[in-house]
Amino acid sequence: MMRMIPVRETILSAAILLLLALIATRFSGFVAPSNLANVFNDTAPLIILALGQMVVILTRCIDLSVAANLALTGMAVAMLNVAVPGLPIPIIIAIAITLGAIMGAINGILVWKLEIPPIVVTLGTMTIFRGIIFLISDGKWVNAHEMSEAFTGFPRAAVLGLPVLSWVAVLCVIVFGIMMARTPLGRSIFAVGGNPHAAVYTGINVGKTQFLAFVISGALAGLTGYLWVARYAVAYVDIAGGFELEVVAACVIGGISIAGGIGTVGGAVLGALFLGVVKNALPVVNISPFWQLAITGSAILIAVAFNARSGNAKGRIILKSAQSSS
Repeated sequence: MMRMIPVRETILSAAILLLLALIATRFSGFVAPSNLANVFNDTAPLIILALGQMVVILTRCIDLSVAANLALTGMAVAMLNVAVPGLPIPIIIAIAITLGAIMGAINGILVWKLEIPPIVVTLGTMTIFRGIIFLISDGKWVNAHEMSEAFTGFPRAAVLGLPVLSWVAVLCVIVFGIMMARTPLGRSIFAVGGNPHAAVYTGINVGKTQFLAFVISGALAGLTGYLWVARYAVAYVDIAGGFELEVVAACVIGGISIAGGIGTVGGAVLGALFLGVVKNALPVVNISPFWQLAITGSAILIAVAFNARSGNAKGRIILKSAQSSS
């Protein structure tokens, strides 16, 4: 199966390049380096959230509350900025990550200790988080003129030609690449998703590992909440509505197995980039944005079918090995 992972990434990379080539025939300016940098910046929030969702899915769980977590954290830090305009940005970021991690921990505790199915837990908390946004904001918006320049300027500040938002996504990719490949936590995540019963015998606490995966996903959602609100300079109840489905789609398209235990950081990033290119390209070539839903859905079905065929191939290989040994 490990040999199949690079194949999936290669196919997805080729699909992205083919898509860019087709777009370039209609509008050559889309593939200009400056525009591609803008596309990456637009996709950065999806990349960050996809990395957190990847960790959760690898442990045989799912987090449908990431967009609501993002929205609640974004509203909270926006209101905090209005109340205390001089609060340093590092403190605001730390608060956002902490709030997000707490919401992720709530999901993790319910899954770990009460053994409630993750999809039920996160559907419930998704609704609760959206409701809390309405309660704390009274349904009102926080607009650009109410936010401080430092608050809205940080994600947009250019460093070496790229906005800070893009660099945060790059840093997250690097950190998660190292974590998943080189740390005990990363190995535990793969072990729990691959075979939870065997993981127990090796001394891995399955519930605790799933809990940590939800905390990580929540922390990234909290971080993205600040970056999102600051970049677009607005916070409201329905911010990022439905975005959790796009996050899951990025993971599935990137080859993260919904059965757990199989996937890579590179796959999650490529899945997010594929969706980012589609989302940014359709208006440019005068195609209705509604086609984005059809393209995304088709890509998900193809990715799931590919994963299923890979799993069946592995099963046949194991069966042949067993027959030959007997």
